[in-house]
Amino acid sequence: MALYYVNLDDRTRKLMLEEMEYDLAHNRLHISPFLSGQGQHDYANLLREAIQRGTDETLAQELRAHRRITRTLPRRRPKGGYAIAAAPTNAADLLAESEFNRFYIRALARRAIEDGIPDLVIYRAKPVQSPRPESEALIESTLSPQEVLDDLRVHPDEPPKLGVPPGPNSGLSVRLP
Repeated sequence: MALYYVNLDDRTRKLMLEEMEYDLAHNRLHISPFLSGQGQHDYANLLREAIQRGTDETLAQELRAHRRITRTLPRRRPKGGYAIAAAPTNAADLLAESEFNRFYIRALARRAIEDGIPDLVIYRAKPVQSPRPESEALIESTLSPQEVLDDLRVHPDEPPKLGVPPGPNSGLSVRLP
């Protein structure tokens, strides 16, 4: 189930695309370990297409096709070393939702900065059965657009310091006030 992006329109998509191109130009586009060799090869073009005309759901559909998601990946053992583990069955959904949402949030941060809007508002973009208490506590709180943009640009492949988006399956995003 796709996230509901309150402010996803042509202007936001244009800014999302600019943010993706920024990552490509700075060699910072996150390449997930869930992606197979074919997925790594195709990822930037699939993401670009989803940003221009689709959603996280259309990106996930494309990632599931043509063996773009790996079936196994190395996992660190608690006592050291690595083991081979099965990739999650929803790996394509997790990756697509996370990355599309990150670019959406970055685009809204830029939009707010350009329009002189001082805050972004956190909201639940996807209903979840068992919301995490830390996620629930964030809903309707506000964040500085410049801080959000800087945080997500600096942490393309790790959890952002500001906690938005908070992690896989959180269902949270931001909107303009």
